[in-house]
Amino acid sequence: MRAKRCVRVGTRLILLLVVTVTALLAPPPPLFAAGSPVADVTVPAVGRAWPVGSRPRVLRGWEPPASVYGPGHRGVDLAAVPGTAVRAVAAGRVSFAGRVAGKGVVSVELTGTGDPPLRTTYEPVTATVEEGEEVEPGEVIGRVDTAGSHCTTTCVHWGLRRGETYLNPLGLLPPWLLHRGPSRLLPVY
Repeated sequence: MRAKRCVRVGTRLILLLVVTVTALLAPPPPLFAAGSPVADVTVPAVGRAWPVGSRPRVLRGWEPPASVYGPGHRGVDLAAVPGTAVRAVAAGRVSFAGRVAGKGVVSVELTGTGDPPLRTTYEPVTATVEEGEEVEPGEVIGRVDTAGSHCTTTCVHWGLRRGETYLNPLGLLPPWLLHRGPSRLLPVY
């Protein structure tokens, strides 16, 4: 009887492990239905670096608006102290480097991402690149400004667009960059 119970418990643990691993490795479900006017779910994971740090804290995530002109948060806010290096997430060409409404902004059109190409934006940033310059993933494109952040603490607002459509910039990062580290299995007592 005891051996039968041990086999049953062992089988359940293996099943739980398989289900957990499957869930962790599965791609996240799409946030929008195909053809949604607000967002295109086809964001290729072409990113090779976080904009700041190696795994910055996300202060505020992407909150897509219910309609094209509705309220929402059209990007991701990443914790960063003033002066922190801001890096290109993927290869591309600087399409803008300057000030908009008093804030430093850098925009990069990403190479090989379709027509119109995907464009990332970073603000508030003091640019160290110029419009038209080609950049590689991880290349420094600016430094976090001391002023102009809309966060309660200094942050970098990282945005993504295809044409006039705002997208979730975290979709650019492959799973190995998004996850905090390997899963750890703990003993069952």
